Amino acid sequence: MKTFDAVIPYLKNSWGKITIGLLVLVFVNAIQLVMPLIIRNTVDGFNRAGFTQTDILKSSCLIIFLALCTIVLRYFWRMLIIGNSYVIELSLRESFYKHLMRLSQNYFNFSKIGDLMALATNDLNAVRMLFGIGLIAAADIFLLATSSFLFMISINLQLTMLVMIPMILLPFMILFFGKKLHRRFKIVQESFAKLSGMIQESISGIRIVKAFTQEDAELKKMQQYSNDFVKQNIKMAKLSGFFHPALGVLISISMVIVLVYGGRTVIRGDITIGSFIAFFSYLNMLIWPMFAIGWIVDMYQRGSASLKRLNDIWATKPEIADNDDTDYNITDIKGDLEIRSLSFAYITNNSDLISDSPSCIPPGAKEGKEPWDNDKIDITTIIFNDISFSIKAGQTLAICGRTGTGKTTLIDLLCRVYSPDKEKIFIDGKDIYKIPLELLRSSIVMVPQDIFLFSDTIANNIALGRPDASHEEIENAAKAASVYQDVMEFEKGFETIVGERGVTVSGGQKQRIAIARAILTDPKILILDDALSAVDTKTEKEILGNFIELRKNKTNIIIAHRISALSHADKIIVLSDGFIKEEGTHAELLEIGGIYSELFEKQKIEEKIQ
Repeated sequence: MKTFDAVIPYLKNSWGKITIGLLVLVFVNAIQLVMPLIIRNTVDGFNRAGFTQTDILKSSCLIIFLALCTIVLRYFWRMLIIGNSYVIELSLRESFYKHLMRLSQNYFNFSKIGDLMALATNDLNAVRMLFGIGLIAAADIFLLATSSFLFMISINLQLTMLVMIPMILLPFMILFFGKKLHRRFKIVQESFAKLSGMIQESISGIRIVKAFTQEDAELKKMQQYSNDFVKQNIKMAKLSGFFHPALGVLISISMVIVLVYGGRTVIRGDITIGSFIAFFSYLNMLIWPMFAIGWIVDMYQRGSASLKRLNDIWATKPEIADNDDTDYNITDIKGDLEIRSLSFAYITNNSDLISDSPSCIPPGAKEGKEPWDNDKIDITTIIFNDISFSIKAGQTLAICGRTGTGKTTLIDLLCRVYSPDKEKIFIDGKDIYKIPLELLRSSIVMVPQDIFLFSDTIANNIALGRPDASHEEIENAAKAASVYQDVMEFEKGFETIVGERGVTVSGGQKQRIAIARAILTDPKILILDDALSAVDTKTEKEILGNFIELRKNKTNIIIAHRISALSHADKIIVLSDGFIKEEGTHAELLEIGGIYSELFEKQKIEEKIQ
C-alpha cells in the first residue's frame, strides 16, 4: 500500500469543499497582494501636486475594508479546509476501528494496546494536521510566494535577483532536515505508544498493584517511560529548533540586502520610496512561505510517518475470514456438531520469530514423530491428537479434564478463533469452512472463563447481544441466571453502572450477569466455559436447573471442573494427554471407574471436608 492510498478516497469525497476553500484562499491572497500597491500609491502621492488629506483617508478606508474582507474570507477557508480535515480524521478513525474489529483474536494476543491507542490518537491527529493546516500552508507557499516574487520583479528585477541568492540553499536544507525529522518523529510516536500502553496496563491492574503494594515500582516504571518520551521529544525539538532558525538566517540575509542595496537605489532615484516600501512588504509576504516551507516539511514528515504506521495495520489481513469454500446459501444453523479426527498444536515459526501462534497439526502428524520436513517450524505443544465425537442438535455436551488439556482450545476451534484443518469440524453435516463466519459467530455464544463487563449499566451489559430487548426480558434473563436479587439490592438496580471491566461487582455476580447475557441472546449453540466457578454449589444447581429448562431444545456445551455442573449432560467427554480418554453419560463414566470417577470421588471428599 502506498503511503497516501488510504486518504485519497476521503479527499475525493470532499473535493468540493477543498476546491471552494482553495478558491477563497486565492481571493485572500489577492487582497493581501493589492494592499502594498495601495500603500505605494499613497506614499508616492505625498510628492504629487493636488494630493490631499481626503486621498489619504480614502486609501485608509480601502485598506480597512480589504482587511475586513480578509477576516471574513479566512473564516470560510478555515471552516471549509480545516473543518474538513476533522471529518477526514473522523472517517479514518472509523476505518481504523472497523478494521481492528475485523482482525482475528490472535492479532490482539501479540499487539500492544498502547501502540494501538497511539495510532488512534496521536498518529491520526498528525494526519489531520497534514490535510488541514498543512494543505493551507502548501497552497499559500505556492500562491503567495509566486505572486510576491512576480510583484518584486515588476518593481526591480536586479534587487529581486540579489534577494533570492540566499534562498538557493533552501532546498538543500529542507532535504537534509526533512529526512531527519521523519525518523525522529517515528521514534517519538513509538515512545508515546510504550508510555500509553504502560499507563493503560497499570491503571487496568490497579487492584493488583495495590494488593502487592507495588505503587512505587509502577511509579518508577512510569517515570522511566515518561523520561524516555520527554527525551525523544527534546531531541525532536532540538532538530526543529535548529531547522526553523536556520531558515530565519537566510531570510534575514535577504532583508539586509534589501536595506543596503535597495536603500542605494532609492537614494539614486531608481525607484521611489513608495516602491521601496511595497518591495519590502512583498518580501515580508515571501518570508511567510519561506518559514511555512519548514513547517510544512515538518508536518509532512510527521503525517507521512503516521500514515505509514496506520497503513501497517490496514495491510494486516484477518487470519480468520470467509474464503472460496464459504457457502452463502447457508443462512441458519440447527446445532448438530461433529468432530472428525481433529489434531491441533501450538507452533512457533522460527523463520521470522515474530510470535507464537496456534495452528493445526498437518494431516498424518502423530505425537512423538516429526510431522514437518521444514525445519523452520517447531512444535511447542500438542493439544489434540486425532480426537472424534458428535452430538445432536438440542443435546448438551460436557467437557472435563485437568487444567491444560485443551478444553478452551477446543471451543476456540469451534468458534473459529483459530482455524482447524478442513473437514475436521462439522455443523449440521457441513464443514465449518462452508458456514459464513458472521452466521457462525452469531449462532454461537460463549461465556468465557475471563468475564468482561463494559463500564455501562447492568441492563445494557445483559442486553449486549440483543440491544432491542425489553426490560422484562432482561429481568427474566437475570432471574434465570440467579442474579436478579443481587441486582435489586443495588441502589439503582438494573441502571447501576458497573466499573471498568466490572470491577465494582463480585466475581460470582460477573459470571451470572454474563450468563444472563448469553441466555437473553438465546443462540443455537451456547457454551459455558467454566462460567460457574465463582458461584457456590447451591446457586450453581439453581442456575443449571433454569438453564436446562430454558435450553432443552438447543445445543449446549459446558466446560467445568466441578462434576456437579456436568452430571445432567447427554454426553460427557474427558480430555487427557491430547486424547479423549473417556466418553459417555454421567452414570456410564462412573461405572467405568476411570479419570471421571476419580475426579467425582475427590470432589465428594472435598465437599464433606468443607
